[in-house]
Amino acid sequence: MTFEEVAIQKPSETAQGSSKALEELLVSAKSNECLTIGVYESAKVMNVDPDSVSFCVLAMDEEFECDIALQIHFTLIQAFCFDNDISIVRVSDVQRLGEIVGAKDQTEDCHCLLIT
Repeated sequence: MTFEEVAIQKPSETAQGSSKALEELLVSAKSNECLTIGVYESAKVMNVDPDSVSFCVLAMDEEFECDIALQIHFTLIQAFCFDNDISIVRVSDVQRLGEIVGAKDQTEDCHCLLIT
């Protein structure tokens, strides 16, 4: 694909491609045991060995926007990621993220994922 073809590609096609790539990466990371699920578990990993983290996925649904504790955790995780040059990917569907990583019963833990 040339640069011109990429430049005229529709934003929805680009978003779908990015979504598919992230889904494949998460499935692969889970099967290779390179995935940390949960805010607290992620904070522990980043505290012990931040250099092992490739990137962080943060998920927020509208129903959790008023959860002050979760917002504080997100702010701290984002600051830690920024200080340690860890890229952050923001997504909006916690339930779908839980389905992808196989944590359907524990979607409340899927607000933060680390790829190591």
